[in-house]
Amino acid sequence: MHSAAPATGAFGSERNLGRRALDTARTRGASYADVRFVRREVEDAQVKNGALENVDRVDSLGFGVRAIADGAWGFAASPVVTGAEADRVAALAVEVARASALTKRDAARLAPVKPVTATWRSPVAKDPFAMSFDDRLALLLRADAAMRAQQPKLRTTRAAYEIWRESKLFLSSEGADIAQTITETGCSISAESVGDGEQQVRSYPASGGRSQGQFGWEFAERWDLVGNAPRIADEAMALLTATPCPQDLRTTVILSGNQTMLQVHESCGHPIELDRALGTEAAFAGTSFLTPDTLGSLRYGSEAVSMRIDSTTPGGLGTFAYDDEGVPASEGWAVKDGLFVGYLMSRETAAALGKASNGTMRADGWARLPLIRMTNVSLMPGAAGTLADLVADTDEGIYMDTNRSWSIDDRRFNFQFGTQIGWLIKGGKLTEMVRNPTYTGITPEFWGSCDAVCSDSEWFIWGTPNCGKGQPSQVGHTGHGAAPARFRNVRVGVIRA
Repeated sequence: MHSAAPATGAFGSERNLGRRALDTARTRGASYADVRFVRREVEDAQVKNGALENVDRVDSLGFGVRAIADGAWGFAASPVVTGAEADRVAALAVEVARASALTKRDAARLAPVKPVTATWRSPVAKDPFAMSFDDRLALLLRADAAMRAQQPKLRTTRAAYEIWRESKLFLSSEGADIAQTITETGCSISAESVGDGEQQVRSYPASGGRSQGQFGWEFAERWDLVGNAPRIADEAMALLTATPCPQDLRTTVILSGNQTMLQVHESCGHPIELDRALGTEAAFAGTSFLTPDTLGSLRYGSEAVSMRIDSTTPGGLGTFAYDDEGVPASEGWAVKDGLFVGYLMSRETAAALGKASNGTMRADGWARLPLIRMTNVSLMPGAAGTLADLVADTDEGIYMDTNRSWSIDDRRFNFQFGTQIGWLIKGGKLTEMVRNPTYTGITPEFWGSCDAVCSDSEWFIWGTPNCGKGQPSQVGHTGHGAAPARFRNVRVGVIRA
């Protein structure tokens, strides 16, 4: 992780307004208060069938104040950055807290954290905001054209990017003063084919709109979208006549790194959010089967399965120096050698378990309260070598690549996933392509069936920039390191009663 240094320069006027807001909150009776100023710049562009389809640009600035009064939380926010508004918003946050206290069950308690003064910026080799729009667009146009040239009968081709920068200042009544700037770049291509009653899609480098990382434009260039476009186009067309996935079968399944990533996100990342485990949050992703009584005792997976919680991983979408409560980035374990050992925690939920926060509170901009969010939750590499080595070590099964659909219950226990493409494995080799592959399982049983994970050479920190949580809805950016992994005796295909 990059070291912190004294905060200087940026946010000069906002810093004074923030201190004013904290003074107002204390004067109105807050026992604790913090303020976050957030400026966010985002640009999305998409090319469809050879033409620029849309460009969206957003530049927002505002601030939010949290306060504890009479043992309860209050929050208020505004895009008007003035002294009078700082007073009004801080007073309103305290007023909301006092109203909330009338119905509270327990007084809010915060695990201690040492307040710091610091500044941090994520590293960028090629600043995407310093490039011309035409240079960014050129990459999309070339990749889209390469897909259409390879397979003119494709119904739709798309290429997209997003560049994202967030600068934020956090001040607390405990004395924290932290400025951070994070830059991200995302990109994707996809090809859609239709015929014989089938619709098929292949995307690269991952599904879900785009792959994204905490990098500059070098991230978009590293994926070689143009060079991979012909393969993606060919696979989209080939899927129309590929053999359907075998049905009602138990077999060995190897998941690609980008599919393993989503499996981690849905069946480990969400259930280790401590607010879900305590029953205080259920929006979007439900609660959790990983309740506090299971901590340190539940067999989550096989000894081949170790999952790390790490907000220091270079390039991860869950990487930072401090979270939105001023807690420093940290490293730890969610699952170690198959045993469930750790949660994602806030200062308040950590206090409920008598622990220190591991710094996972983040908000979607200035107008939302921070929530417990995944940082970088990663399946750590094993000793299985490369994907080719893992396939060669598998007599029979199916290799499944790139998510197409998913479903999981509200405790993150029973699930079914579908991928865009698969290949049968016979005699240690990839053979026949299959379309519409699906698999289903129960989370501890599924991870218990994992007997091999590829090694460092196949491991990559994937990014999901579209994780939903909370009411009102918030979109979180989360990171997941993963490599291809093998699972034995998995139920594949549509399971009939």
